[in-house]
Amino acid sequence: MRSQPRPVLAVAALLSLAALLAGCGKTSTVREPGVVVTGGSRPVTTPANPRRPGGDAVRIVVITHGQASSPFWAIVRNGVEAAARQMDVLVNYRAPDVYSLDRMKALVDQAIASKPDGLVVSLPEPGIGPEVRRAVKAGIPVVTINSGSDISHGLGVLAHVGQPERRAGLVAGRRLAASGVRRALCVNQQLGNIGLDARCDGLAEAMRAAGGRSTVIGVDDQSAATPKRIAAAVARNRIDGLLTLNATTGMEAVQAVRRAGAAARGVKIGTFDLGPDVLRAVREGRVRFAVDQQAYLQGYLPVALLTQRARYGLFPDEGGIIATGPHFVTRANAEQAIELSRRSIR
Repeated sequence: MRSQPRPVLAVAALLSLAALLAGCGKTSTVREPGVVVTGGSRPVTTPANPRRPGGDAVRIVVITHGQASSPFWAIVRNGVEAAARQMDVLVNYRAPDVYSLDRMKALVDQAIASKPDGLVVSLPEPGIGPEVRRAVKAGIPVVTINSGSDISHGLGVLAHVGQPERRAGLVAGRRLAASGVRRALCVNQQLGNIGLDARCDGLAEAMRAAGGRSTVIGVDDQSAATPKRIAAAVARNRIDGLLTLNATTGMEAVQAVRRAGAAARGVKIGTFDLGPDVLRAVREGRVRFAVDQQAYLQGYLPVALLTQRARYGLFPDEGGIIATGPHFVTRANAEQAIELSRRSIR
């Protein structure tokens, strides 16, 4: 896995140019075709002038594996919509109503058939790889996002925008280890997701380096029984630290520690991803930190980059990872994150 983001300076320069060329974008609703769509939901504001200098509209398709109703993916979508307005392009955002690799494959196949100017795809499992390669071979510029930074380079895509997940788990684990944790539990809501599994692997590495150990538990983050399961695992394995992999399981871990009472006194909790409840828990000290992978940028950057490539042939160093995380929200900076969370930016 490539853990160092190579094109950071190029990205900063390109986005400055993008803002200048786009003239800050337009926000008026238009009557021409092209809307941003998530799982068949409502149309949203589309750009007023989505065309190249030559006159053809720039069309970009975004396909993600996250459910349309997910607070995390709502932030990604917000970034997509902001870039679509500012870049003056037509973007179609699609996601399964519930997680389905087969549905994702079908959406990618549909996108290939439509021959867009750019395709953005998340990589939850290696199984989506053949469809991504087909898009690349069809001559469609592809940027992958979110999970899958360790396999993206083998798919021929232009870049991957996201958080190197094993490194994120390692750095989060080191934070827990520095606070005294030696028996950690990694709470994984989707075993088999390469990004989530990599986070747990990073935690395990950090615990080994500190002379401790880690255990993985698979849970259903939509089940009311999950806090009870976490509490039982804490007691069974004498856990002194929890790392959860999304905001929902983060709050379920808080419930689990409360449920366990004296048996879980002193258990330290860290979580991936943000949300209003998680941020309040960080501010109040019930969660030590939340890992912010900057979902807004995962939506915004690919649209901005692919637009500049379609219009002007501009793109940063190809094949690298543009790392959007890990960033950490702690008690010291939780208040600012809470304010931005209200605007679906963090």
